[in-house]
Amino acid sequence: MQSPTPPRLGPLPGLIFASRWLQLPLYLGLILAQAVYVFHFWVELVHLIEAAFGDQAALAKLVTSIGYKHDTQVTALNETIIMLVVLALIDVVMISNLLIMVIVGGYETFVSRLRLEGHPDQPEWLSHVNASVLKVKLATAIIGISSIHLLKTFINAANYDEKVLLWQTVIHIAFLFSALAIAAADRVMGGAHKPADH
Repeated sequence: MQSPTPPRLGPLPGLIFASRWLQLPLYLGLILAQAVYVFHFWVELVHLIEAAFGDQAALAKLVTSIGYKHDTQVTALNETIIMLVVLALIDVVMISNLLIMVIVGGYETFVSRLRLEGHPDQPEWLSHVNASVLKVKLATAIIGISSIHLLKTFINAANYDEKVLLWQTVIHIAFLFSALAIAAADRVMGGAHKPADH
């Protein structure tokens, strides 16, 4: 049985509908940004391994990258530095996950179908993705990233001004309330679109 032929669009509707492909370079750019994050992750990981074996130059680079600015000279890895570096690596992974959600979910929702149905590696969340679901997932991912940043700040609190600590906490709480508002609005709008039971 042949699939039905899609309706032929007029010139103006066709042009407007085809304009969605203008987003393609944006998603390709995000893929390049993902590659930069992968490179950054491995650079930090190599520095951590080198510092663990006593490389002072790698240790100095780590101390600078995590904002660890104690007055005392750091001559060896300590638990705080390791924890801050690992949290920075987790942060990169979470931002990378956010990029994947935007690239794959955004392309599927706004540009064209990826036709992954039945593929063994199809992400579970992609089977029911739409603009509303994508918004909630992105808000949740941003809260996770903000939590990691806040934890890094509190672990290294001695090197931050109280005002910075306060504002980071306030901004994190604002992210939480924003995500709750998005989820509540999504639930209300979803309920409004459901057909009434007879």
